[in-house]
Amino acid sequence: MRTIQINIPDSVEMSDYDFSMMVAAKLYEDQKLSSGQAAEMVGLSKRAFIELLGKYGISIFSSSISDLHSDIANA
Repeated sequence: MRTIQINIPDSVEMSDYDFSMMVAAKLYEDQKLSSGQAAEMVGLSKRAFIELLGKYGISIFSSSISDLHSDIANA
C-alpha cells in the first residue's frame, strides 16, 4: 500500500480519521476499492467500515439499474 501526503488548510475542521474515511468511502462508492480494501485503508474491519458508510453519505447498495437487474437475475 502506498502513502501520500495531502496539505489541508487549518480552516477545515476535520479529524485525520474522518478525512481518511471520506476518501476511502468515496473510492468505494466509485468502485475503485472493494469494501475490504477501503476498510484496510482506514484500519477498520470490513464490517465496521460497511456499518459506518451511512455516516459519510454512502450506500452499500448500488444505484446502477444494470446492477439491479443483475442482482434480480441472480437472486
